[in-house]
Amino acid sequence: MSQLLSNDIIALRPLEPTDLSTLYRWENDSEIWAVSDTSAPYSRKALWDYLESYTGDIYSQRQLRLMITLTDGGTPVGTIDFMNFDPLNNRAELGLFIASEFRGKGLGRQALERLTAYARDHIGLRQLYVYISLNNKVCLDLFERFGYQRVGVLQAWVKRGTTYHDVALLQMLF
Repeated sequence: MSQLLSNDIIALRPLEPTDLSTLYRWENDSEIWAVSDTSAPYSRKALWDYLESYTGDIYSQRQLRLMITLTDGGTPVGTIDFMNFDPLNNRAELGLFIASEFRGKGLGRQALERLTAYARDHIGLRQLYVYISLNNKVCLDLFERFGYQRVGVLQAWVKRGTTYHDVALLQMLF
């Protein structure tokens, strides 16, 4: 695995058909829907179709989603992705998910380090940005400690149930 996408602890790799069961479990965990744009469960068929059609070509699909695995043994621990890739302005939105049993171990930060290096040094992005609910203190702290700057707050930006929540817009410029 490329050192650009791995270190001694984690590796970022393309999605594989063998990830179907893991993605099915994660995508259908309603507890994380509050921090994602998911509002309904995914079928195995829908996820299979996604995996089957996914090329990993950020320029054609405007997205790059990678599995975060432990270097020792290859255990999947989460996903990290570029979304809304804008090649004209050299920017992308970043998404990060770490499975609950692996949180608090520094794996999210390590994945951010690897993907940020890839964005800057390989793809040539100028900036990454994230939207994070103000209620998600752990995630806000992670991104701010990593060097993302809070550039604004979008009021009543996301609806969860019958309540609207504010989100912070954070940005990292290279």
